[in-house]
Amino acid sequence: MDVIAGIHPVREALRAGRPLERICLIKDARSPRLEEIVALARKTKIPLRFEAKESLDRMAPGAPHQGVVAYGAAAKHAQLEDFLEREGMLVLLDGVEDPHNLGAIVRTAHAAGALAVVVGERRSAPLSETAAKAAAGALALLPVIKVTNLNRAIEKLKDARWWIYGLDERGKTTHWETEFEARTVLVLGGEGHGLHEQVRQKCDFLLRIPMAGAVASLNVSVAAGVALFEWRRRAGIPG
Repeated sequence: MDVIAGIHPVREALRAGRPLERICLIKDARSPRLEEIVALARKTKIPLRFEAKESLDRMAPGAPHQGVVAYGAAAKHAQLEDFLEREGMLVLLDGVEDPHNLGAIVRTAHAAGALAVVVGERRSAPLSETAAKAAAGALALLPVIKVTNLNRAIEKLKDARWWIYGLDERGKTTHWETEFEARTVLVLGGEGHGLHEQVRQKCDFLLRIPMAGAVASLNVSVAAGVALFEWRRRAGIPG
């Protein structure tokens, strides 16, 4: 992920509309130029974090950061509202923090015919160059939606008549027994912990992938492929 340090470089990146993952500013910033960056970031909905000077020094070692450091993204984020009235598949990631897994899931979701991937602002891998390489070009083709709060995003989707299917090893229904609705959200948990409890409780259905061996679960990107292509088969999407 590119690191952009300094007031002028960050301001120009904002004015040029460059995709930015987040902007970190020094705590208690009072400079008019820093306040201009804050206003531009909020206008374009780029996450802001306020950090101690020592943290900024570590983010941009040796660079004159002047109290602001930005992280460039490999692609722009899309808006959830643009998809609420569509039909198809959305893939929602609950805490997938490995950029290789994020990229692999984006690649698989695009190949299976999904509309977009939804990620949270926190506990999510960034759209970095690592993710872009793992996506093998799909990051430029499949929208990635970043939301402030996953639970609120799920509620908004439910209000728009989307059905929420969580992939969980405790699910009572297998992925191949499921009749997917026209508006389907597939929720995948992060590496190691799976679905967070609040997210799990908001799912309309919990699906499991039955395992023949002694291993209890699959890598999240592999599980995404298994579930997504079963959805594609059942939806009758042509190749």
